[in-house]
Amino acid sequence: MTETEFQSFEDTARPEQGPPRLAALRAAMDAEGLDGFLVPRADMYQGEYVAPRDDRLAWLTGFTGSAGWCVALHDTAGVFVDGRYRVQVKAQVAPEFTPVDWPETSLSEWIGRELPQGGRVGFDPWLMSVEGLRKLEAGLDGVVLDRCENLVDRVWDDQPEAPMGPLRTHPDDLAGRSAEDKIAALADELGDARAAVLTLPDSVAWLLNVRGSDIPRNPVPHATAILHADGRVTLFVAAAKLDGLDAPLPDVVDVAAPDDFAGALASLEGPVRIDPASCPVAVADILSDAGSKIVEAADPCLLPKARKTEAELAGARAAHLRDAAAMVRFLSWLDAQAPGSFTEIDVVRRLEAERRATDALREISFETISGTGPHGAIVHYRVTEATDARVEDGHLLLVDSGGQYADGTTDITRTIAIGAPGETERADFTRVLRGMIAISRLRWPAGLAGRDLDAAARIPLWEAGCDYAHGTGHGVGAYLSVHEGPQRLARTGTVPFEPGMIVSNEPGLYREGQYGIRIENLVAVRDAPALQGATRKDMLSFETLTSVPIDRRLIVPEMLTPAERDWLDAYHATCAARLAEGLDDEARAWLEQATAPL
Repeated sequence: MTETEFQSFEDTARPEQGPPRLAALRAAMDAEGLDGFLVPRADMYQGEYVAPRDDRLAWLTGFTGSAGWCVALHDTAGVFVDGRYRVQVKAQVAPEFTPVDWPETSLSEWIGRELPQGGRVGFDPWLMSVEGLRKLEAGLDGVVLDRCENLVDRVWDDQPEAPMGPLRTHPDDLAGRSAEDKIAALADELGDARAAVLTLPDSVAWLLNVRGSDIPRNPVPHATAILHADGRVTLFVAAAKLDGLDAPLPDVVDVAAPDDFAGALASLEGPVRIDPASCPVAVADILSDAGSKIVEAADPCLLPKARKTEAELAGARAAHLRDAAAMVRFLSWLDAQAPGSFTEIDVVRRLEAERRATDALREISFETISGTGPHGAIVHYRVTEATDARVEDGHLLLVDSGGQYADGTTDITRTIAIGAPGETERADFTRVLRGMIAISRLRWPAGLAGRDLDAAARIPLWEAGCDYAHGTGHGVGAYLSVHEGPQRLARTGTVPFEPGMIVSNEPGLYREGQYGIRIENLVAVRDAPALQGATRKDMLSFETLTSVPIDRRLIVPEMLTPAERDWLDAYHATCAARLAEGLDDEARAWLEQATAPL
């Protein structure tokens, strides 16, 4: 077995370091005359993932999840986490920090309760979005939010340096559109705005057909840009990062140093477009102070980026077939292991080795979740050397993983029976499977969004008094971020689905302290095949991109409807047909058994 290249198993959470760091932060608050300070899981680029330098929430609290806040007050410190992390946070923070269920309890509600007489709470305006500040201020009464320098940075003595990963050219034949074409098209759509400010790294990467390496697992650069209505772009990026490009940037792109960003904002003339959901407060402040009229609208890259081109969809299909073959080799190996003879880390290493054996893997798309037994109930569990558990007989093993390939990004979850599964586990698994199949089979009128479809995956679970505390699916990029907006298959998804969008389909069921179940395929939105007698022509459906068998040992056939059984058998037949060539004899024999009709 080859050593892992991309994933480490160091336990980065240090609960014991939280209290002295919190004390240092409170001393800095005292020096500024503040009653509190806000610490988000965010950087100035407002993306979901952050570089080690910007991982302030983890440094202060020990909590390593991908979303959350800490509100540090003098007498208490709340750590706000959503449903994915409610088990994880308990093990990662010291008693001096209080976990808060968020968004059920909002930051403003909690601050108002903890500071009933009012007070001053500081925040870094580069780390708060315009929309976020607006919502927070609207819920506060008597509490003043003060812009200030980042107090965590002031007390973080060994803060890492800013990342300086090189850019890489993303070929036009994989993108399906040239950067010049994208720039011209978006410039024409700015309306009255004379410029649009882009701060999301994946928007900059998509627009310019480049990829970066500043964020682990995500091929995006730390860079900002200004798209001008005359069809020019000013890119603010460290010059050293350009050395990795195979081709020059388009002639319409001017390169400037990151330190020039604020000055360039102040010099803009005419209305300037910002996306309040992702634009830092500091950017809006600079524009306002310079007298610019601000126009609020969505980042102009979001929807075009989400609507994959035919070239990007072809790349996604190729990447998923390559990835599926690696998964089948991994699952074949897994079934050959004696229960108790391997651990969660062994699983991660073997799966990564199979992906690297494709000779096409650029990175993993996120740290592999390998959770056996009770660890499977931790939605975003990260195995470490300290938590590494043996995969025992009777366990359910949940493996959520993905790869970054030049032609596409993959994300797949499979829950696997180790030994003989129990009847309760099989019934739970079948309910989750029914929800996944329901989404896979959906047809719906154009114009509907994730909030309109999400319930279809939950009905089999609701019927048993169960649910899951995460969305059913997230958008996925084209060799970009594995979590991509604006579309979501979730109760919070308000952006209508359009052909070309890729989303995950991943219902789950988690019994804390026992096991977790999740089944995930990636699907692409497409025009639905015509039906005879249909009264609506503008119907959409999903194309399933993932081609990996689902563990038949965990299915209770009697719980499936005939239509569900037909879908599963057809899906498995497709997996067998797509993957049989190129596998070795052992993996091919495993595939034949795993895809047999139910």
